[in-house]
Amino acid sequence: MRDLLAISQLDAFYGDFQALFNVSLRVGEGEVVAIVGSNGAGKSTLLKCIAGQIATRSDAISFDGAPIGGERTHLLLRRGISLVPEGRRLFPSLSEENLLIGGEHGRKGPWTLTRVYDLFPVLKERRNQRSTSLSGGQQQMVAIGRALMSNPRLLLCDEISLGLAPIIVREIYERLPQIIGDGMSLVIVEQDIVQALAASRRVYCLQEGRVTLEGASATVSREQIAAAYFGV
Repeated sequence: MRDLLAISQLDAFYGDFQALFNVSLRVGEGEVVAIVGSNGAGKSTLLKCIAGQIATRSDAISFDGAPIGGERTHLLLRRGISLVPEGRRLFPSLSEENLLIGGEHGRKGPWTLTRVYDLFPVLKERRNQRSTSLSGGQQQMVAIGRALMSNPRLLLCDEISLGLAPIIVREIYERLPQIIGDGMSLVIVEQDIVQALAASRRVYCLQEGRVTLEGASATVSREQIAAAYFGV
């Protein structure tokens, strides 16, 4: 499988505080990769680095064979990298306006407003409601739809199940095959290990900013996960 994203010896900082240490990972074309770890492990920081929100060495991150470390977010959108951020971060305007904004700086491709509404029919019903009036699950659907409207080749999802009822989480995860059906690559950051392993082909575990486990999601054991997760 050809790598779409390759990260090599990535360090990341918030001022003088180092959040990531020598992180290396890869994501193949059309592959689903999960990143797990406890709070503060560096998962969100890693996605922010990929999405251009945290400065990195240019050669620490490559996308489709080109170095992109530190490139600005709007340029990465045009390359085909889109982030569904933790906490959703929607504009308080109408839900449909949030979706349309997602398509303003992205690529041309199969994801249109109609297709997002086919994926999440409830959003069509709520399209003229302010995003702040939607349920948490509906807001998460808007956040995912907004990212899809940029027609990414690589979709980064940061804690998409956080704060949602289990039935809503299942509903969102059940739609992942439709989301990646055109060959899109997907990186899922999750604290729900069971959900992450079920949805992904490979898994990485971060602990205190370092990769402590890499393996096939179908074959890593609970003991391996626990050791990598808690550093025991």
